[in-house]
Amino acid sequence: MPVADTLLPSSATALGALWDGRGAHFAVFAEDAEAVELCLFDARGEERRLQLPDCTNGIWRGYLPRVQPGQRYGYRVYGPYDPQRGHRFNPHKLLIDPYARQLAGALRWNKALYGYRMGGAKADLVPDRTDSARYLPKAVLVDASFDWGNDRAPRTPWSDTVIYELHVKGFTQRFPGLGDTERGSFGALGDPAVIDYLRRLGVTAVELLPIHAFARDHHLLDQGLTNYWGYNTLSYFAPEPAYLSDGTLGQIKWAVRELHAAGIEVILDVVYNHTCEGSELGPTLSWRGFGNASYYRLLPDNARYHINDTGCGNTVNFSHPAVIRMVMDSLRYWVQEFHVDGFRFDLGVTLGREVHGFDPGCGFFDALLQDPLLARVKLISEPWDIGPGGYQIGQHPAGMAEWNGRFRDDVRCYWRSDDGLRSALAARLQGSAELFDHHRRKPWASVNFITAHDGFTLRDLVSYNDKHNEANGEDNRDGGNDNASCNWGCEGPTDDVIVNDARLRVSRSLLMTLFFSHGTPMLLAGDEFGQTQAGNNNVYCQDNELSWLDWERAATGEGRALRTFVERLIRLRRSWPLLQGLYFQHGHHESDAGLRDVFWFDERGVELIDSDWHNVAARLLGLRRAARRADGRLDVLVLLHNADGAGHTFRLPPPLYDFRVLIDSAHPELDSDPVRDGRYVVSPNTCVLLAGHQRREPLPDEVAVESAALAAAGAAPVDAISDPPDGPIDPAPLPPPEPAPDPAPEPWPEPVPDPVPEPRPQPVPDPAPEPPPRPWPDPAPEPQPEPLPGFDDPGPLPVPA
Repeated sequence: MPVADTLLPSSATALGALWDGRGAHFAVFAEDAEAVELCLFDARGEERRLQLPDCTNGIWRGYLPRVQPGQRYGYRVYGPYDPQRGHRFNPHKLLIDPYARQLAGALRWNKALYGYRMGGAKADLVPDRTDSARYLPKAVLVDASFDWGNDRAPRTPWSDTVIYELHVKGFTQRFPGLGDTERGSFGALGDPAVIDYLRRLGVTAVELLPIHAFARDHHLLDQGLTNYWGYNTLSYFAPEPAYLSDGTLGQIKWAVRELHAAGIEVILDVVYNHTCEGSELGPTLSWRGFGNASYYRLLPDNARYHINDTGCGNTVNFSHPAVIRMVMDSLRYWVQEFHVDGFRFDLGVTLGREVHGFDPGCGFFDALLQDPLLARVKLISEPWDIGPGGYQIGQHPAGMAEWNGRFRDDVRCYWRSDDGLRSALAARLQGSAELFDHHRRKPWASVNFITAHDGFTLRDLVSYNDKHNEANGEDNRDGGNDNASCNWGCEGPTDDVIVNDARLRVSRSLLMTLFFSHGTPMLLAGDEFGQTQAGNNNVYCQDNELSWLDWERAATGEGRALRTFVERLIRLRRSWPLLQGLYFQHGHHESDAGLRDVFWFDERGVELIDSDWHNVAARLLGLRRAARRADGRLDVLVLLHNADGAGHTFRLPPPLYDFRVLIDSAHPELDSDPVRDGRYVVSPNTCVLLAGHQRREPLPDEVAVESAALAAAGAAPVDAISDPPDGPIDPAPLPPPEPAPDPAPEPWPEPVPDPVPEPRPQPVPDPAPEPPPRPWPDPAPEPQPEPLPGFDDPGPLPVPA
C-alpha cells in the first residue's frame, strides 16, 4: 500500500521521526519558521513534499500513515532571511533532521549547500536560490528493534576504572586477523580477538573518539586529507556511516553487547559545543536552517555574527531550552538504545556557558545531573574552551569527572627534569586535591592522562623536542608548540643504545605515575606498545598509516615488553586500594602508631618541610601511603621518584617494615625482590614502588648509620623523628581555607583477583641534556577562520578579547 499523500495531525511529544509499526510521527523544532515541509525521497532520488499541519510551542508535527523503515527524508523550512536579526531561513536548502537516527548518502561539497550567494558583493546578506538536495545526505526512518539478550552494564566503580582512549578505525584498521570488510568499523571493534586484547591489557572502559556522523571539510579534501578524528558533528543521533560495515545500527549495539560481556564499558566522546556548519559564512545543512538564532550563540549587538568560544566558527546555544532538550534527548537516546556507559564532553566549558559566562549551576548541568537515567552513567568534561574565562578545571559540578590538563603538564615536566616540580608532582600524585577536594568530590573526579588523541603519543613524547606536522599541509604551523617533551639526546628514531634506554625508562616512569596517582587513569591506545606518529602532534586530518595503530610494532620484543609492563601496572592498581585513592589523603589519620595515611620524605628518609617544597633544584621525592583493609591487615606502599640524571640511594623513613619491590621502571624484571637494610638505590629518571609487610625495629647498625648521616646533614636523629609532627605539609598551596579533617575512610575492600586469561588464538647512564624551557602554562590557541577539529588545553592564562 503506498504512503499517504498528506500528513495527519500528530499528538506525539517526542522529536524526530518515530515509526510505530503503522506509520511514523515527524516532529521538528523551528520556533521562528513560517512553514515546514517534510520531503520524502524515493530510490531514484525523486522528491515529494508534504507540509507539516501543526505547530505548537515552536514544534511542527505530523503523522504519515503507511510509511516504512528505510524511507529517506529531509525538511525545507520557510521563514525570513534576515541575517542582521539572526534569521537565515532558506527553503531552497534541504535540511537534515537534527534528530535523524541514521543518514544515507555522502555530503558532497557544492556552493548550493550555502544559504547565501557565495562571492557576492554583499557576502552572506543575499540568499542563494540553488537547490541543495542532491548534495546532502538524507535522514532515514529506522526500526530500532534489537535483541540485547542478557546484556548487563558492567557499572565499574570509578575507583576501579581504567579508561582506554581509542579511535574505532585507527584501532582496528590494521589489527591482525580481521576480515577486510570489517576493518575500521564496529564490526571489528566487537571481534573476539579485539576484545580479548582489551581484556588482557586490563582496561575497564574504552573511550571512543566521536562516532556521531561528521562532515569532512572541503579544504582538507582538496589537499587529499580528511577529518579523521570526527570533531565536526553533522548529527547528534545518527552514527558515522563509515563505522558501520553492514550499514545497520545493530552493529554498534552488537559491539557494545560484546564489550559488556567482557566487563568493558563504552564511553562516547561527544561534541555538543559546536557543529560542522561553521561561522555565518558556513553552509546551511541542518540547525542553521531550522533556527540560527535558537541553536547558536550570536553577538548580542550584531546578530549577523556568531560567537566563537570554541574556535570552530560557532558555539551551540545552551541558554536555549530547545538546545538543552536536544542534547538531553541525544544523551538519553545513546544510553537507552545503544546501552553506552558514559560520555566525555568535548570543550565542556561551552556547555556550561550562560549569557554572563561559565556557570557550574547552569541549566544544562542541572538537567544532566538530576536526570535519573544519565546521573548513573559516567560523565566526563574537558574543562576548557577558548572563550573568556575558559579554563575551568575543578569547577564543574560534583558528580562529573574532568580531564586534568595540569596532571599531564606537571608530570611531563617533572620527568623531563624541569626545575621546581616537586610540589606539583606531589599534588598530582594525590588526586590534585587543591582542584577537586570540595563539595565532597572524590579523587576519581580527576581524569589523569599523560597523552591523548591531540598531541604526541608517549613514544613521541620521549623522542622529539619539536613537532613535525609537515604532512598536515600547513607548513608545520598547526598543533601546539609547547609539548613538555624531550628527545633524550637526538631527534626522532635512533640506534643509540643509551638514548633508547633512557627513552624506555622515562616512558615506564611516566606510566607508573599515571597508574599510581590517585584519580582515574586514561591511557591512549597504542602507548602500551610504543605507537609513534613520527612526531606529528595533530593527526586530526590523517586517516592513514600515520595515525592507525601499528600492530607490527606491538609484536616486536620491545612492544611486547612494554605492553607486559603496562599490564602489570594495571594489575597492581587493581590489587592495592592505596593506588586507587578512595578518599583524599591529607595526613590526618594514623593507620598504626606513628604511621600517617600519607607521608612525604626526601632521599634521607626525612619528612619534607616548607623549604624543601620550595627547593627548585629538588628532583627527588618519596611518598608513603598507609591504610588498613576491612580485615584489619595493614597496607604500606612507598613510591620513590628520581627525576635526576644520576642515581640516588633512598633511605626509607621509620617506622621500618620488611619491604619488597613491586615494580621498578629502570629494572622491570624485578618482582617481589626484598629491600635490604631499609634503603634502595633508585636509578636516573626512575620510579619505584615498594610494599611493606611486617613492621620491625631498626637494627643497631641501621640506627647508628642513619643517625650519623642525618646529623651530618643537620637533621634530627632517627629516634627523634620516629613520630611525625602533627599536620601534613601541603605539597601545593590551596586557594580555599584548610578543610575540616576528613571523615574516617570506609573499610578497604579486598583486592579483586585477576581473571585467568583464556588462551588466545591464532641500567645504562643517561646523557645529561640541557632541559628545554618549561612550557607551562600553555598559550590559548588563536581562533581560526576554518573549523578546526579539536583543541589542546589552553592553560589558565586569560584569553584576549
